[in-house]
Amino acid sequence: MDQYLTCLGSSALSDFRRRLLADRLGVNEVRARYVHYVALRGKEGNGEAPNYNRQALDQLLSYGEQSFEEDAADDEFVTTLFVTPRVNTISPWSSKATSVAQVCGFGNAIRRVERGTMFTLVSKKEYNTDEAARLLHDQMTETISTHVPDLEAMFAEGVPAPAKVISLFENDSDPYKALQEANRSLGLALDDSEIEYLIDSYRSLNRSPYDTELFMFAQVNSEHCRHKQFNASWTIDGIKKPYSLFQMIRNTHEMHPDHVVSAYSDNAAVLEGTGGSFWGPSNFTGDWRHTTEIVHYLAKVETHNHPTAVSPFPGAATGSGGEIRDEGAVGRGSKPKAGLCGFSVSNLLIPGFEQPWERDEGKPKHIASALDIMLEAPIGSAAFNNEFGRPCITGYFRTLLTKVPVGNDKIELRGYHKPIMIAGGVGTVRPQHALKDRSIVEPGSYIIVLGGPAMLIGLGGGAASSQSSGQGSEALDFASVQRGNAEVQRRAQEVIDACRAMGPDNPIKFIHDVGAGGLSNALPELVHDAGLAGATFELREIDNADRGMSPMQIWCCEAQERYVINVSTDGMNTFKLAANRERCGFSIVGKGHDEQRLILLDRESKEFPKPIDLPMSILFGKAPKISRTVESRRLTLPAFDSSLATYMSKASRGILDEAVHRVLALPAVGSKSFLITIGDRTVGGLTARDQMVGPWQTPVADCGVTATSLTLGIKTGEAMAMGERPTIALMSPAASARMSVAEALMNIAAAHLHNGLERICLSANWMAASKHPGEGAALYEAVEAIGMKLCPELGISIPVGKDSMSMKTSWTDTESNEAKEVTAPLSLIISAFALVSDIRRTWTPTLRRPEEVGETVLLFVDLAEGRKNLGGSALTQVFGDQIGNSVPDVHNVQLLKDYFDAIDQLHEFGIVLAYHDRSDGGLFTTLVEMMFAGRCGMCIMLDDLCRSADTANIVETLFNEELGAVFQVRKKDEINFHRAFATCGPPSGLIKKIGSVPKASDQDLTIYRGATLVYQANRSVLQQRWSATSHQMQRLRDNPKCADDEYASILDSSDPGLSYNLTFKPSANVIPFMTSLSNRWSRPRVAILREQGVNGHAEMAFAFDAAGFSAVDVHMTDILSGRVSLAAFKGLAACGGFSFGDTLGAGQGWAKSVLLHPETRAQFSEFFTRKDTFALGVCNGCQFLSRLKELIPGAHNWPTFARNISEQYEARVCMVEVLDNSRAPSVFLHGMAGTTMPIVTAHGEGRASFATEPQTDAAEQLLAHNQVSIRYVDNYLKPTEQYPANPNGSPLGIAGVRSPDGRVLALMPHVERTILSGVSSWVPDEKTEEWGQMGPWIRIFQSARRWVG
Repeated sequence: MDQYLTCLGSSALSDFRRRLLADRLGVNEVRARYVHYVALRGKEGNGEAPNYNRQALDQLLSYGEQSFEEDAADDEFVTTLFVTPRVNTISPWSSKATSVAQVCGFGNAIRRVERGTMFTLVSKKEYNTDEAARLLHDQMTETISTHVPDLEAMFAEGVPAPAKVISLFENDSDPYKALQEANRSLGLALDDSEIEYLIDSYRSLNRSPYDTELFMFAQVNSEHCRHKQFNASWTIDGIKKPYSLFQMIRNTHEMHPDHVVSAYSDNAAVLEGTGGSFWGPSNFTGDWRHTTEIVHYLAKVETHNHPTAVSPFPGAATGSGGEIRDEGAVGRGSKPKAGLCGFSVSNLLIPGFEQPWERDEGKPKHIASALDIMLEAPIGSAAFNNEFGRPCITGYFRTLLTKVPVGNDKIELRGYHKPIMIAGGVGTVRPQHALKDRSIVEPGSYIIVLGGPAMLIGLGGGAASSQSSGQGSEALDFASVQRGNAEVQRRAQEVIDACRAMGPDNPIKFIHDVGAGGLSNALPELVHDAGLAGATFELREIDNADRGMSPMQIWCCEAQERYVINVSTDGMNTFKLAANRERCGFSIVGKGHDEQRLILLDRESKEFPKPIDLPMSILFGKAPKISRTVESRRLTLPAFDSSLATYMSKASRGILDEAVHRVLALPAVGSKSFLITIGDRTVGGLTARDQMVGPWQTPVADCGVTATSLTLGIKTGEAMAMGERPTIALMSPAASARMSVAEALMNIAAAHLHNGLERICLSANWMAASKHPGEGAALYEAVEAIGMKLCPELGISIPVGKDSMSMKTSWTDTESNEAKEVTAPLSLIISAFALVSDIRRTWTPTLRRPEEVGETVLLFVDLAEGRKNLGGSALTQVFGDQIGNSVPDVHNVQLLKDYFDAIDQLHEFGIVLAYHDRSDGGLFTTLVEMMFAGRCGMCIMLDDLCRSADTANIVETLFNEELGAVFQVRKKDEINFHRAFATCGPPSGLIKKIGSVPKASDQDLTIYRGATLVYQANRSVLQQRWSATSHQMQRLRDNPKCADDEYASILDSSDPGLSYNLTFKPSANVIPFMTSLSNRWSRPRVAILREQGVNGHAEMAFAFDAAGFSAVDVHMTDILSGRVSLAAFKGLAACGGFSFGDTLGAGQGWAKSVLLHPETRAQFSEFFTRKDTFALGVCNGCQFLSRLKELIPGAHNWPTFARNISEQYEARVCMVEVLDNSRAPSVFLHGMAGTTMPIVTAHGEGRASFATEPQTDAAEQLLAHNQVSIRYVDNYLKPTEQYPANPNGSPLGIAGVRSPDGRVLALMPHVERTILSGVSSWVPDEKTEEWGQMGPWIRIFQSARRWVG
């Protein structure tokens, strides 16, 4: 029988969070403390309990800041609440912590570790705990109780539940009613035709179905998985349509298949890439090496709407995780590269910041509010991306909830109570692995599940996502949500990467990710797509963390982070070695065979030994096809009053001032900073353009750009951009679709594309309530508009996409008992992908000041040819339940094509200084965002755009959202700008000179029509209003003081921004001639050290390789097993990432795997003591080394690194100063002392924390001993503790520490991520050419090479 331990842990909340929570709960004080629950293994065969070291266990569970609590006063009431994971679930924290314990030697003693939180509420009166439940726990994943948790229940290993037979034909039962009841109770979402199909199928089999079979069929054939409406036949207004929706999408590819390697046949589209290299370690030696080859890239965009509505954090996390798996399961194995993310929700209704256009219409109790979604879901998505190690470099955010008149005095609510959560990105695949090939899959070969275990989570997500919110039961909604563990997925990806590195010897023959429907969808799909006739599986071979699960639950649960793989018999040993090295779980669950049957065996069940035994044809061959008969609906909507007089009766400002004030606060228009800085944008070392632009890091980039590969001299890459205009669809679905495509194209035009439009491909993600009146016809109209017309005319293919056809939320109001529903507008989200010729020539909206570039002009290219339709604009939305009735559109397709020809020439000319397209918020927003990015003013003349200075004309001109773009060029280049357009014969009036940029001291926006000044405001005032929504969200989510500090920094008009002030020449060769010569035959070896969860090793290896080292991949399993010894290396580089998911403290699990193994501890101690070695630790590697300071000579006074003062993950570009000790110079900093320049930061625990108080005194002592190598400075180059210049609150700005002899350097910022030329968020144009192939941080690695000699 198991034994259990309860161990009190550290404080679970910071002081400011406790105060905030106390205010929200209405109590005097809130205390929170982690509690660890440990299940020890039962007695061994000899009757003795397994031995374990309690002191070592306490050390393992010691992390975070200690809890200091005072007793409550006599007149105060104390309420204690325990929050723990839901019974019969295993939290991601538990999975990781248990893994740490096993690696640290507790595997024989500890079965599982779990964590809860003990809350203590101190109040003046007895407290009603019902009020606390919502704020203190997530009902999806946790339980809350006033009682100490029952550890027997928490750690129970139940008896396996049996399979069930759903009786259809026995005892004269009605099979239709029986299957309808199963449909309802199991949440299968089967329609009538499918029910009839199943009855006929099982009648032919002469038996009733098992629940496992029904559940599998429902997932495999759900709308979510099979896109039945896109494959349906359509009759609209009595006219039978000639094409299905999918046929019209495919038409784009049939018309223009060039440069698409794979479309519609894999987990992502494969697009033809360009020359680069594959960078990976040898399977035999571990040496990282380049293989020159074509680098194809992947495009994929997914949605995860239903789970995000029900439980925002895990819903969005697993949305990103599922899409990442898609990018890893292309061909015979591929790799994610960079991501995108977007959200559409209803009104935020931020407390104390409610906007005049926002309405509160209530919601179902079991879905989250828009505010809660946007406070939690972006963190979930970002956390998964961060931990996995994929940068997120573009996205969108929209809110909408409005009343729409539909005739007969009826009103509909249109908005996003069912949110859109979109995740996508680009990946890479080797050319020899790009296509799935049935011919290499052999009957009898192994079928493997790689990744995490089955768990009772995410049951029926495919079916649940296919229903409108509120249609299924609340319990089924909860059951359908998954939980994410990015660290397990990272391990699985490392196994795939190891197989990819083997090239032609790749043991993976076929691969699919496990997503909706779990194994019940993935394994049959693998068998079917691999060309196998059938397969036999053994249920009990599936790795399973919950013994009490039934066959249906094991087979159908959507436990995340799994792949299904076919491996040949001769490749099995190679695959096992790779998986074991990564500590990645896998199980051989079955084999293919020649019989066309899918069989699932259960060796533990005598009653039901075959819970599945079906012909493959029932799953894949004969499912009924849907036929849709719908009516169209055209709404008659009132015109929008562009004078705004109708809507301004209560406004205290002038008309234009009020319009600006409202529009800039609309989330679709305003700053998205709160969504961006939480996400790593640089991991991988390939990000050339992220959302933040210019010296002031303003979030206004039009597109994201990545480099092709980690290859010196590389200039090519990939770009991606997004477009969506859903409000327009309420008036014209076709115009909405066309404008979504056009917006994505206008955004991606900022990148220097290879062959312009020719190489652009699109992902189309369609969201609609397709059964709502008029919406089915609207969907058809929109698909037809781009699938049969616009995209073929532009020569653009749509080789990938997804649909979600249940975008409606229905509920009954508990107070009024009124039936309510909110229906989303037809929403097409376009993501554009394209090959880039030169990543260094991407335009941004950052205006250049005359002090830098001389006199400039602003030129507006009006692709609407003077049209100014306001329908569906931000302006109409912010004046309350207004939409308008005339909408923007792509009025001239040829003009758009000609525009791209001109854009291509302009990139070649190199004359454009700044670029921004017109979109949400109109021309006014375009201009002010350029002004914010350049920290400057503007003088705008509207004479060529506006007929008069009357309000209606000014409003229409400034706020219409027709197609167009603003360019900044030098005055001397104005003729060349016109020349670029002349080749396409632009219509008269296409290009208009609209303004200029004054000196930096003048930061006013002035807008004139003729001699009339129609608008004037200061940049800082406008930028604060534009940032206000982001600021309010940041205050609610993070440390409010940090949010306020960042918001206040906008007012500093003298801020000089980022700058490069180098004491060395990056292009100079600091390596002696003889050392360079020796590199040809013998390079010093550096161990690129990683632990499970580390994700920054590729760029670290590349940096050392570029500096002349031999970089060797070393996993901690290599050292712990004795396969590799540190004695063989001159250098050690501990890489960034999330070792063990940062469970038990960032870097602590990794460090304890060293400290608690005597042999490994001795090996590291010996390495650090050797005088001929060096060590570098970056980010997680820095945290790791700081926990090993007892082994590093002279490091006893080092800090450790604690939670950022913002209590948020901080991904920023900050200024740092390099410090060095001339008497004992650092191995890494030759000639760098006194340098100040930007550096990438990306961490959640980067604040230097000393063991002694006060912290500042300890920091000053470290500085006095010359053991601080890098510190944060502000843009005025002064050491700082001010947020966000110091992103974590480190005392004295400490960012990196060193050993006294200079051989060990540990720093939190990422020196290894901006090695390639052009890979940086901001570098002055002239510096890129001056520095050559590499950026200035390569000097760190070159200095180490120089020292080794």
